[in-house]
Amino acid sequence: MPNPASKSIKSLLSEMPLIAILRGIKPAEAPQVAKVLIDAGFRIIEVPLNSPNPIESIRRMVHELGDQALFGAGTVTDPLSIAEIKAAGGRVIVSPHLDADIVNLTKKSELFSIPGVATPSEAFSALAAGADALKLFPGEACPPKVLKAIKVVLPPQTLLLPVGGINTGNMADYWQAGAAGFGIGSNLYAPGRNVEEIALRANELVVAMNSIRGG
Repeated sequence: MPNPASKSIKSLLSEMPLIAILRGIKPAEAPQVAKVLIDAGFRIIEVPLNSPNPIESIRRMVHELGDQALFGAGTVTDPLSIAEIKAAGGRVIVSPHLDADIVNLTKKSELFSIPGVATPSEAFSALAAGADALKLFPGEACPPKVLKAIKVVLPPQTLLLPVGGINTGNMADYWQAGAAGFGIGSNLYAPGRNVEEIALRANELVVAMNSIRGG
């Protein structure tokens, strides 16, 4: 199987439209948690930079599992952190907001860019800057009808990924409205949650996602 790191965001989302967000994870547990997520079917895993020693967590996951998934960083708010993320093996830069400087530097660094947007204006600006996909955030403030309205005016190939409050109960409505995938945070991983519980939640999400898309 081709190395996921060599694939596009669109290709990986077509395999499994779920991105794991491991906010608060520690380096010592990162590889084990990543392994159960990969076993469940996840192909993109993100460590937010407001986690304990996130660069080391990314480095350890890439070292042990870099040929099985695409790893990256979330909550990237400073362009200066991009070089460090890349050096650790991270390939995806996710932000809670749109900063054209971050998007531009991410693409110049030959990494994938997923900035956060909540309006059509932000979405078009992000695409113009070179974003590979758009994080619709916060999901709680952008229900399916909002996603559908925004998607109508964007280029048809645009990948819109709701993040925030996503669970097995609302994924279907977002999917029908045009979502290309989802970022899953606390409904999947939380500090202190044991690996068995994480595996159970991961498998439930994957089963729900496959059912929604008829897989």
